[in-house]
Amino acid sequence: MNVVSKHKLREFWAIHPEAEQALTEWYNRLRKSTPFNFAQLKDLFNAADFDTPHTIFDVGGNKYRVIAIIDYTGQFTKIRHVFTHKEYDIWSEKKRKGKVED
Repeated sequence: MNVVSKHKLREFWAIHPEAEQALTEWYNRLRKSTPFNFAQLKDLFNAADFDTPHTIFDVGGNKYRVIAIIDYTGQFTKIRHVFTHKEYDIWSEKKRKGKVED
């Protein structure tokens, strides 16, 4: 799986250096995978959820969230956001209210 926008991970761990190891492990694991649908992805990342159009990964023991859009046919993932748990809760509430564009 090709993972686009790794710079978003780097930007996040520049602010939260304690997240670097967990995010790097998540990134490497996703890069080595070839899921062709969400069910296969869920077998690899049991803490992943889908909320159209986003796949939400819990990373680092529920400390961080990676929000991505996945094209299973093209085998690429575009990282849209990286959040702490608290930041994710705020973003998620905005999304429920229709105030998040992607």
